Amino acid sequence: MEQRLLADSKMGDVPLVGVTRAGILENLHRGRFCVVSAEDGSILASSGDVEALTYVRSTGKPLQAIASLLGGVEEKLGWGDRHLALMAASHRGYPGQIEALAEMLSSSGVPEEALVFRAGKPIASEPRDAWAREGGQPRKLFHTCAGKHLAMMAWSRLEGWPLEGYAEPDHPSQREILRRVLAWTDTEETECRIGRDGCGLPVAAIPMRRIALGYARLACPDAAPGDRGAAEAANRIARAMNRHPDLVEGPGRLASLLLADPNVVAKSGAQGLFAVGLRRERLGIAVHLSDGTETAWAYVVLSLLERYGGVAAETAARIRERFPAELRNDADALAGRWETLI
Repeated sequence: MEQRLLADSKMGDVPLVGVTRAGILENLHRGRFCVVSAEDGSILASSGDVEALTYVRSTGKPLQAIASLLGGVEEKLGWGDRHLALMAASHRGYPGQIEALAEMLSSSGVPEEALVFRAGKPIASEPRDAWAREGGQPRKLFHTCAGKHLAMMAWSRLEGWPLEGYAEPDHPSQREILRRVLAWTDTEETECRIGRDGCGLPVAAIPMRRIALGYARLACPDAAPGDRGAAEAANRIARAMNRHPDLVEGPGRLASLLLADPNVVAKSGAQGLFAVGLRRERLGIAVHLSDGTETAWAYVVLSLLERYGGVAAETAARIRERFPAELRNDADALAGRWETLI
């Protein structure tokens, strides 16, 4: 087993970003990145093994939402852009996010207790502190993936499928969702492996360049071949994410800062994965940090965006303000720097 895991881990990862202190490299983050064209999926730039299987994790949420939208949840349940944004969200428990989720719960008729994961508390410190002061009780809507699950369950109710077992790979909703994700990313079933996500749902591992292609098409759905209905659904999801960026993740989160720019569609995934689509440039970008960190995302992503364009100057400035290259200590003295290596 150990030898097999070691063999699987040989992804050809390369140094992407590090932290220096007094000119000495103190910390190094390795990983891979890939930049692809929306037109034909050709690789414009890459580093590391971009064919290595990579779990889509939460970057897959906008793609997974295509099936639920095509199933009629938007029209039949009266959902608007706020609810569509939550379908693609990794929410942090802010009041606006919980309000939209509660509306989805009420309109769908899905019982909260049917959600497969356990009850919890808000993830972000500000809403969590307010929740604690008010004597709040754990509930399932606080789970970061609640919007995705509610959409799947609402769609299942519309189709007459059982809610029990909705998170199992052989449930009709999960079979159709996987089919849609593979089709959107031009991935063959033989190129895919299915695991379990943190929220209990099946999660696909596909070649990382296919994730970049999925986001190129999310930004430019006219480039996706075949089903026009899927392209229209993807466009509605992506535009809803842009209209409500803070609902998708939360204030100060890298994906939300990028989504405030109408040229960009972006989403984080667990364990070091981040994906970006650029509309004008018609590009998709996937970045995976092999140590699973989120801390280094901004420096790698911004470096790639500076190289390929795509974000307005004010967007880049907000990201630099939120994620400064300088590291200052508790005495407010310069202690180190983030240095990108790509």
